[in-house]
Amino acid sequence: MSDTLRSIRFALIVAVVCSFLLTAAAMGLQPLQERNMQVDRQKNILKAVGLVSAEERPTAEAIAALYGERIRCLWTDQTGRILAESERGTTDLPICLHVDNNRIEDYVIPINTSGLWGQIQGYLAVSNDGATITGFTVFKHSETPGLGGEIEQDWFQRNFVGKKIVNAQGQFSSIGIAKGKVAAGVPAEKAANYVDGISGATLTGKYLSAGFRRILADYEPVAVQFRKDLLPKEHLPLR
Repeated sequence: MSDTLRSIRFALIVAVVCSFLLTAAAMGLQPLQERNMQVDRQKNILKAVGLVSAEERPTAEAIAALYGERIRCLWTDQTGRILAESERGTTDLPICLHVDNNRIEDYVIPINTSGLWGQIQGYLAVSNDGATITGFTVFKHSETPGLGGEIEQDWFQRNFVGKKIVNAQGQFSSIGIAKGKVAAGVPAEKAANYVDGISGATLTGKYLSAGFRRILADYEPVAVQFRKDLLPKEHLPLR
């Protein structure tokens, strides 16, 4: 056998062995990766409702315990009715409830929308008044570091706390990202519906604002139920 054939055979054997090892490693690590993703999502939901701060580094066990105690993830239908898993239909939307002694304090909706370079995923928490934002987090995005990527920073996310998804008349208005500072470019009567933008990241703000409007419009029926105090805040369906 020539040296060339030996080299080719050796290269093929190495390639096959490496492929096998990489596949085995990926399959072996998959459960751990899925567990880490679940913990990260749970932590972001807890952060959105103020049960975990940006500075805290709780263990996976602590996150799971707090999440199990204070969060109920259910569904809402097109009329805003909260549903148990057994009642879920194909058009119903996921919703998480932050509870304290069986009283609903906030509801959390998943944010999954287009950004400038890819999907932006996170959670938006709204008070049980159905109007006031209590938190916003991002756990996945592809925005430019130092520009649009600032959406993952605590300073940006804190801007959402206390903002409104309704206007002064109590009608749905969504929440938007201003071009620059709210105080400098947004009329006073609309200031409660905007947060400060990120310098050099106008397009990220535009995409995120459009995503908020679409998603919050989908969840408006349940927000109305909260605003009109039609949901029993001390009654929850089964998990």
